[in-house]
Parts: sequence; structure tokens; C-alpha cells
Amino acid sequence: MTTNAVPEFNRASGEPLTMKSFVLETGAAATQDFRPVNHICAHLNAFHAHLNEDVRQCILYDSPEPNARLIGIEYMISPRLYETLDPEERRLWHSHVYEVKSGMLIMPKPTAVPEALWQKAETAEMEDVITLYGKVYHLWQVDRGDKLPLGQPQLMTSFTGPGQFDFERVVSERDSRFGSDYKTKQREREYIQEPKLHSDADQAWKEAQLKK
Repeated sequence: MTTNAVPEFNRASGEPLTMKSFVLETGAAATQDFRPVNHICAHLNAFHAHLNEDVRQCILYDSPEPNARLIGIEYMISPRLYETLDPEERRLWHSHVYEVKSGMLIMPKPTAVPEALWQKAETAEMEDVITLYGKVYHLWQVDRGDKLPLGQPQLMTSFTGPGQFDFERVVSERDSRFGSDYKTKQREREYIQEPKLHSDADQAWKEAQLKK
């Protein structure tokens, strides 16, 4: 084991956590507000935890409040592991390029942390997230008004390009709640290089386009 890796104690596929990821995760856990899980470890639009350097496990809540409902889970994997999946499995995963570059994906800033310091940490995290593929299952369909988690878990996707939802309205409302600014995020992330995406990813939106 090299000195820049953190020991792993699980049997999941993937490389040991690097020291960079360990430091970012530890810093996020020490400074961010984790009210839903306290009443994991970066708080992006979900609560993320590294399983190892190639795999993350994410818990999705419908709000950041103590009584938030757990509505889904997402697994995020590196391109290296994605390439090992069979073609049918790869079709179930989505990219994160649009979420990162559009400013849609954020790490809500703790009030005690200086803005400049937090932006630097957040942008460093986005350099990693932009390369990952995600697979999301929704467990509780709160968007249709369900009072309980009913029916089978539903495979979901994320937004992967413009025009898929009312971005200006939805993300601006998010910004007003968290004191963020997606336009500033876009400018700060301009330098982040977009990875070459596998053609099997983002099939939900590709199939929707074909049906039009």
C-alpha cells in the first residue's frame, strides 16, 4: 500500500481511497450540516460517502431538514469500473457532466466557512464528480404526492443537457434557499475538462429523443 492511499475494509470493486479524497471527505464531514442523517461524506444534492476511490454511495433526501424523507439512493462509479459493465447494465447509468458544468450540482456552504475557501473545496470535488457515472433508484415518489414509499423502486436518471426541465426556475429557487449562484458556479468550473462519455450512458434521455 502506498502512503497516499487510505486503507479499505470492504470487498467492493475499486481502488483504495486516495489521500486527496480522504481529506476532502473529512473536511466536508467536519464543516457541513448533516441534520437528516444526525436525527455521511460530502453534502452535494445528496449525502455522499466514498466506499473506495472508484465507488460512492449516496443517500437522497427531499430536503436538508431534520425530518427529511429518504427518497432514493445513488451509486456513483469511476469510468474504469463503468467500462467493465456489460452493455445492458451500462444503459442504466447516467453522466454528471451537465450537472457539474451548469452549476446545478453544489455543496451547500456552511455559514462558518469563508466563501473563497468553500468554493475552492467545492470546485476540487467537482473535478472528480464530472468523471463519474451514476445509477439512481427512487424509493419514495414524493413528487406525485405519495404519503408513504409505495410500489416498486423506480430506476431514475438525472438531467444531462439543456431543455430537459425548467432550469432557470428550479435552480434559481435552489439558489435562493442555499445562498448559491449557478452562474458563478458555471464560471468557476469553465476550466474543468469534460470527459469523453461512453455511448451507452444517458440512455433514458436518448430514448426519449428518439420517441419525439
